[in-house]
Amino acid sequence: MLISIVAPCYNEEDVIERFHDQVQKVAEELLPLGHDMEFVYVDDGSRDRTLAALERLADRDARVRYVSFSRNFGKEAALLAGLRHATGDSVIVMDADLQHPPELIKRMVDLRKEGYDQVIAKRTRTGDRMTRTVTARLYYRLINRLVDVELVDGVGDFRLMSRRVVDAVLDLTEYNRFSKGLFAWVGFPSTTFEYENAVREAGRSSWSLRSLLNYGIDGLLSFNNRPLRLALYLGMGLLLCAGLYTAWIVGAALVNGVQTPGYVTIITAVTGVAGVQMVMLGVIGEYTGRIYYEVKRRPHFLVKASNVDRAKDLIP
Repeated sequence: MLISIVAPCYNEEDVIERFHDQVQKVAEELLPLGHDMEFVYVDDGSRDRTLAALERLADRDARVRYVSFSRNFGKEAALLAGLRHATGDSVIVMDADLQHPPELIKRMVDLRKEGYDQVIAKRTRTGDRMTRTVTARLYYRLINRLVDVELVDGVGDFRLMSRRVVDAVLDLTEYNRFSKGLFAWVGFPSTTFEYENAVREAGRSSWSLRSLLNYGIDGLLSFNNRPLRLALYLGMGLLLCAGLYTAWIVGAALVNGVQTPGYVTIITAVTGVAGVQMVMLGVIGEYTGRIYYEVKRRPHFLVKASNVDRAKDLIP
């Protein structure tokens, strides 16, 4: 059985060779058990010498296949490119910064033999800041009330997928991709195991607070239209409140006559309603923007360098 390791890379010059050495050791241990390996690296427009490091790895190891983007297209595009170029019977997606321990590959392969199409590694939050842990738990509690799939805290891209799962994910051609949700949406028999959170070996994470927030919004909007329905309900509720408030003002005027007080109330009501309208317009705009990107049908990524064709001739 051929196992493909798919590893997106962004500014991983300092760690990529160490990562490859470790997964190579695992590959050597699995070879006597009838498992061969290929390594698919996707350089997501790195600004350092990651591409040069991948070229050295390809010269040293015929099982290495790399694709380098013309610019930074994001991790979702890198994952898609890796899955498209992986030819294995099973595909393991993992980060190249060694936060996903390579020694867990053997455990994934063993669980795959039990018939699971997805073997998912769930990391603990040991070592995370308390604020990040609490925020993550609240986010997952909220999003699972809204989206059409179940997302689990600590579950990310680190997983083994059978060929039919990979093919099912590749059949989903949408431009706005949220892989964590797509992996859950396709289903198939799955199992999950926990592992201790590992520290990044080198470099700095490219995930800022802003990018994490945007990623969370993508997850919220990619698998449901409930924010639009919520905006409709909120608008109807405001209309009802406005009607009741108008009836109360008219009744008070008929009983007590017209009075001048009420300036603060009016300003507060106008400002509040305007704010709600802007939020609703923002929600509608998010969905409209996604439709805009979908109908343009631009490619998810552009490739500037690759050894895929040459690697096909070298790998049996």
